[in-house]
Amino acid sequence: MSAYDIFSSHVRDNSPVALATVIEGPNTGAILVVTPQGVVGGTLGNDDIDRVVARDTAGELEAGRTIVRHYGPHGESTPEDLVETDTVRVFIESFSPPPLMWIFGAVDFTAALARVAKVLGYHVTVCDAREIFATRRRFPMADEVRVTWPTPMFTERGERLGPRDAVCILTHDPKFDVPAIQGALATKVGYIGVMGSRKTHAKRLERLAEVGVTNPAELSRLHSPIGLDLGGRTPEETAISIVGEIIAARTGREARSLGATDGPIH
Repeated sequence: MSAYDIFSSHVRDNSPVALATVIEGPNTGAILVVTPQGVVGGTLGNDDIDRVVARDTAGELEAGRTIVRHYGPHGESTPEDLVETDTVRVFIESFSPPPLMWIFGAVDFTAALARVAKVLGYHVTVCDAREIFATRRRFPMADEVRVTWPTPMFTERGERLGPRDAVCILTHDPKFDVPAIQGALATKVGYIGVMGSRKTHAKRLERLAEVGVTNPAELSRLHSPIGLDLGGRTPEETAISIVGEIIAARTGREARSLGATDGPIH
């Protein structure tokens, strides 16, 4: 498979990928394909420039930037205003897909959360093992509806989740939410929210302890009860409180989460 084929397959698969192309200097037209995991195809001419450009390209991909950078023929740092015949200009094109939201549980709140998440630009996947509930008819606003258990979902796709993404677990079934939490904690996802009352969450923590999830640092990643303390009552109001908490978690702003209060929840 050529480097261009690798790049296009990642784009079609909605996976982060960047293409670095020499647009001026030695080896004009040479390309390097880079993912968050490293170089996956191509070369710009030699190992030295490949190493430096791959490092810089990974940084631009993480930031979602498309930019032209300047190098010497072996990756030396070259000022942009220095005109030399051996200066290498590299065009770095980043494909940073929309943030992902995985919603576990095909329940009444799921449709409202999926609608609000789509407004904010998320690529939404609804996941439930019950085929009768997890249907496109019930969730036409979702980008994808999967009939599966959490563990296969995380095994197959968990490495795609990063700091921009969110996992929302809206089930109340320990057979589903415990493995969903385990799977989410094993990823780099930026937000993990779990629905349920404080009493339900306390029991859930006991079940997590039974399967070996006891690390306080890991458990501190859980937002439960899910959402901000907005006094929401309807599914739509609850959905807004959830995405509000996701935004606050991403930006580092202070906001009163339901997990940090003792009043009524949704």
